[in-house]
Amino acid sequence: MHILLSQIFTVFGVLYPTFERKDYAFFLPCQDKFKNIYKQKIKQKAILMILGIDVGGTHTDAVLVENFELKKKVKVPTDNANIMSSLLSAAQKIIAGENINNIKRIVLSTTISTNAIIQNKIDRVAMVLLSGPGLAPSTLSPGRDAFFISGYINHRGVEVQPVNNDEIGQVSHNLQRENIRQIGIVGKFSTRNPQQEIDVAHILENDQRQFSLGHRLSGRLNFPRRIATTYLNAAINNIYGNFIYEVKKFVCQVAGDIPVYILKADGGTILIDQSLSCPVQTIHSGPAASIMGLLATARIKEDAVALDIGGTTTDISVFAAGDPLLEPNGITIHEQKTLIRGLYTKSIGVGGDSSVCIENGEICIGPQRRGPAAALGGEIPTPTDAMIILDITALGSKQKAMDAIAPLARDINLDIVSAARAILDRTVAIIAANVKQVMDEINNKPVYTIHELLEGKTINPEKLYVVGGPAALAPDIAKLLGYPYKIPEHYEVANALGAALARTTAEITILADTEKRELIISEEGTVMKISRDFTLEDAISAGKKALRKRAAKMGADPTDIVMEVTEAQEFNMIRDFYKTGKNIRAKIQIKPGLISAKKT
Repeated sequence: MHILLSQIFTVFGVLYPTFERKDYAFFLPCQDKFKNIYKQKIKQKAILMILGIDVGGTHTDAVLVENFELKKKVKVPTDNANIMSSLLSAAQKIIAGENINNIKRIVLSTTISTNAIIQNKIDRVAMVLLSGPGLAPSTLSPGRDAFFISGYINHRGVEVQPVNNDEIGQVSHNLQRENIRQIGIVGKFSTRNPQQEIDVAHILENDQRQFSLGHRLSGRLNFPRRIATTYLNAAINNIYGNFIYEVKKFVCQVAGDIPVYILKADGGTILIDQSLSCPVQTIHSGPAASIMGLLATARIKEDAVALDIGGTTTDISVFAAGDPLLEPNGITIHEQKTLIRGLYTKSIGVGGDSSVCIENGEICIGPQRRGPAAALGGEIPTPTDAMIILDITALGSKQKAMDAIAPLARDINLDIVSAARAILDRTVAIIAANVKQVMDEINNKPVYTIHELLEGKTINPEKLYVVGGPAALAPDIAKLLGYPYKIPEHYEVANALGAALARTTAEITILADTEKRELIISEEGTVMKISRDFTLEDAISAGKKALRKRAAKMGADPTDIVMEVTEAQEFNMIRDFYKTGKNIRAKIQIKPGLISAKKT
């Protein structure tokens, strides 16, 4: 059965035929053509194809969506040593016999950034910090290569202490001696005035160095989180850049000039060229894709828990009245608290291909994955082998699965079938226990969804949704949790489908000081003059205009931009008992969601 998203066709069936090939990246339709196509659309149905690809640690999945109906889906093993071969294999199978000129965009989700951080396969980073007075340096340093230099911008964006060129020269000498090429630069209040970050980068600049500036990654205040965000952005810069290079080679071989997007942690997309300046936003891209896939396939309306059971990990997400939860302050990865807005998810090291062993007479599952299931040519027994033995799934060689589990069965004095059952019981028990822990954590703090803060909300899951290859474990997990369950249609490629149908998202932070007569757009690093009678309404209007431009650069469809104000504050500034001006703050975002979402 196809996924029918007919409500969107009225919009996109008109919009997409108006594009010239050279305009794909910016999605700017010509008004005259729009009118002509509108008159003709009843006579001729437009063909819109989207290719969605999810590059997972175990499998690479691809879907082809035509006019918002799922037309094809494929799943191939991921060759982590040669990502391009996996991309080519999946794409060639799915576009065979298709007119690739009808493909209007390619969207990928990936675990490349997340895996690099978790496995500590990251580059050495020097952090240059303009911390000023306050927190002790020992509480701020993300690593051994931290340089605290003079220079301080206060909370109003006024320079209190200038940077010291001699100090920066010494830092440059140290970077040269240690051959450190990734540099993060963060000032405590750089979001209020980014000039010192920019000046330091200019002084340190040479052909070998790459810079991540804190004010460009987030407009929010929180110095420790902004340091961590900037550090991680620099640490994965080369790794992510190499991945994008492989993607571009793949696109050149397969589809020429089709625009390519990648999914961010908040469930929104960004053009891959634009993502190169902020690779840290692609952390949790894979889990975000599964959440978007559930929105597309499951039509969740109630409080619910969702599981994406992969080969390496299981990702747990939560929905409140059908809306996925959001990490409002930023996601946490590998104990690093960031300012990257993301959908709430918890990943645990249990999946279909997790290694299984016996320790002290107990069955241990994961967290490592040491190759595929034994039934599929691997050397280590896995939960997938147990599922094959119990006829829950039909993959590979059942005899190889039995041979792999036989030694474990002897160690715990069980026959092979009973051992397989015990392995699955242990697997689902670990997953269920983590779900319960997640629910306890969520219900002990404020609940934020992608749309709003739910004051006093307690989430009581009414259903369990399960996607991913080992989704057949759903009945056993649901039994332990006490929820009914549902395995949505196309569960095995939900991530690729979620990536294909996600809309572009962005956010803008506006800071205005009418006494200084300055307005700052933090994420853009721009400062402009304003009048003394500038108001909060003026700030919101300026923010929406800037956000629309930013979204266009990121590849957003202008007809699918749904903006909302997430923060609007205005404070009087008093000096010597007199009002001297106003401090105005506003944040505007494009809501995460599917491109099929109804315009509001």
